[in-house]
Amino acid sequence: MSTPTVDVRRAEERFATKIDWLDSKHSFSFGHHQDHRNVHHGVLLVNNDDIVTPGAGFETHPHRDMEIVTWVLRGSLVHQDSEGHSGVIYPGLAQRMSAGTGILHSEKNDSWRLNGGEDHQEPVHFVQMWVVPDEPGIAPGYEQLEIDDELLRGGLVPVASGMPRHDGRSAIRIKNKYAALHVARLKPGESVELPEAPFLHLFVPQGNVTLEGAGPLAQGDAVRFTATGGQRVTATDPAEILLWEMHATIAA
Repeated sequence: MSTPTVDVRRAEERFATKIDWLDSKHSFSFGHHQDHRNVHHGVLLVNNDDIVTPGAGFETHPHRDMEIVTWVLRGSLVHQDSEGHSGVIYPGLAQRMSAGTGILHSEKNDSWRLNGGEDHQEPVHFVQMWVVPDEPGIAPGYEQLEIDDELLRGGLVPVASGMPRHDGRSAIRIKNKYAALHVARLKPGESVELPEAPFLHLFVPQGNVTLEGAGPLAQGDAVRFTATGGQRVTATDPAEILLWEMHATIAA
């Protein structure tokens, strides 16, 4: 039986990668940033908070046996992969790529090149999250879905889920039946109640909120919950939160 814990991780504690075109903050070990004590929470292995300059991005690179969910906060991101999928991801649109047996893809801030328009000068700010699939060796796949209407209705909105209880809901499907990503856009004074689960991961990509029992959380802060839930999160200014609800973890 796990002991209930609420582990607050501040924005400035994250690993950082900063080069001429990329400003990236990593909540877990990533790339050359390695700490065996900080490799995952539940089934979530990566929570990268990325800003990419116009015209730049991640060139074609491989992935395997991973469910990759991308959530854009500002600007637009172009996805292209070796399975023939392509799309422009923007705020309010959820995207999932199943790497499965292997896939190559690129992600760039260059949407004007698709339609021949004028280039823009706006960086793209997005959060990319990786969860392990239920089983290895599945067929690669891709899905994107507009979620904006649901977010406008308020509350925690499931935007990516493999849980059976979200079947038929407006959420992209991921290949892990124990995990779901919820998003909430909160006006000042609005609040949501967190579900109870063996593992929760709360991330504040925009704005400032207050977590019941833990106090203020600023942009970039995160909280790892174990064997608990039910706390309320209240916005102190316009804010957005990303919450992973997970009913399994990765075996040690």
